[in-house]
Amino acid sequence: MAKISTPKFQFYFLQPKYWFFWLGLVIWRIILLLPYSILLKIGSKLGFLFTKFRFGQRRIEIARRNLQLCFPDFDQKKIEQLLQSNLESVGMAIIETGMAWFWSDKRIKKWSKIEGLSYLIEHIKEGVIFVGVHFLTLELGARIVGIHQPGVGVYRPNNNPLMDWLQTRGRLRSNKYMLDRKDLRGMIKAIRNGEIIWYAPDHDYGRKNSVFVPFFAVQHAATTTGSAYLLKASPQSKVIPFSPLRNEDGSGYTVKISAPVDFSDLHNEVEIATRMNQIVEKEIMQAIPQYMWLHRRFKTRPNENDINLYDKK
Repeated sequence: MAKISTPKFQFYFLQPKYWFFWLGLVIWRIILLLPYSILLKIGSKLGFLFTKFRFGQRRIEIARRNLQLCFPDFDQKKIEQLLQSNLESVGMAIIETGMAWFWSDKRIKKWSKIEGLSYLIEHIKEGVIFVGVHFLTLELGARIVGIHQPGVGVYRPNNNPLMDWLQTRGRLRSNKYMLDRKDLRGMIKAIRNGEIIWYAPDHDYGRKNSVFVPFFAVQHAATTTGSAYLLKASPQSKVIPFSPLRNEDGSGYTVKISAPVDFSDLHNEVEIATRMNQIVEKEIMQAIPQYMWLHRRFKTRPNENDINLYDKK
């Protein structure tokens, strides 16, 4: 698969079927001109609106179930508190995505800071597997890092061609170019060339090319074997996790880049996937409500006839 460095605008994007999309985009851009303190309030209200839609209700049940599965020691009150905070972050993610794609570098820098950037700079020549778990702030976090040290983005093309054009254009503000998430060869080539590859190993990508290892309290979570593939093909590379966190005091964002994690003592897919999940867990614990709990992380079970963990009891 070819790398994407210049998204091409298509004239059919101007067809009537896309007019509502363009209207929404104009409104979105206007809202993003408002002061950050007001954007915080709007984001929380968007999270509330999310609960009013049928699609939102289904996703809320998934998020609640994920929290129950991962943190069985939390009582229901604690779960509901985390869920409510998570929904506010879901609404804010709409605002933060716009900030990532449209704000100027100057405005981004005003509302952000980075801790641990030296870890990234120090190891660039060796190639970096930059582990960015699916926080709801991830788009903005990538932009913040990209201003200081651009890398190579990994993404799933959007089914809507206009949305795909928009998101690719936005993400290229913080990346040198983009690669399809299925393009492992492209990732390896980039790492060997001393690039920073953004990599997210924390979703359930299906049974194929997965192993079942612990993730929080769930003992058998489908976890990609792509981590082992990348590490074996580029043994010199460094695995460096990072977390883009929204500051609770409303002062903006802090991207925390951690020290490289050693995988040299591990030799098989299960061991590597297990350690990668441990990295993900550590990052999530920094801000549990800001993680993307809406994803059906445990939809794939070890056996096809196993109980669906999301079925209502």
